[in-house]
Amino acid sequence: MIDTNKLKGVIMERGFSQRKLAEELGMTEKTFYAKMKKGIFDSAEMSAMVEKLNISNPTEIFFAELVS
Repeated sequence: MIDTNKLKGVIMERGFSQRKLAEELGMTEKTFYAKMKKGIFDSAEMSAMVEKLNISNPTEIFFAELVS
């Protein structure tokens, strides 16, 4: 499961908006928000985010075990 809170934090830290990142990934803003809500991105999308956002430890974000 994706830790969307951490991902949102990285997006902001890197000076992106979710809208801009969606555009960079070649998807609509609506699609991006839907994927964020579900916490599901495909491997190509995750790889592109790692590259565009310069994420040094993607495991913490994209393969997080969320404990409630």
